[in-house]
Amino acid sequence: MTVLQVILYYLAAMNLLGFFFMGLDKWKAKKRAWRIPEATLLLVSALGGAAGALIGMHLFRHKTRHWYFLYGIPAMLAVHLLLAFFIWKGPVQFILL
Repeated sequence: MTVLQVILYYLAAMNLLGFFFMGLDKWKAKKRAWRIPEATLLLVSALGGAAGALIGMHLFRHKTRHWYFLYGIPAMLAVHLLLAFFIWKGPVQFILL
């Protein structure tokens, strides 16, 4: 397995987790059950799950009134995309094993 494959699997897992957590937290909110902390939702987004969290946010209509989710998660996604672009096309050559 190459480094690129590991990174892609990691990002896929984090995005699925971000999407799943948004849906689960919305379901728990409707049931008035124990909730997933907002810090956990933001941490999963920051660690690579921003795209999944953003899709889940809008699909489940969850956390769309909180400014730090409304602007923070798209900002995290933009940073992730910029980081991926600079790693892919940047001036620094990365040696992939």
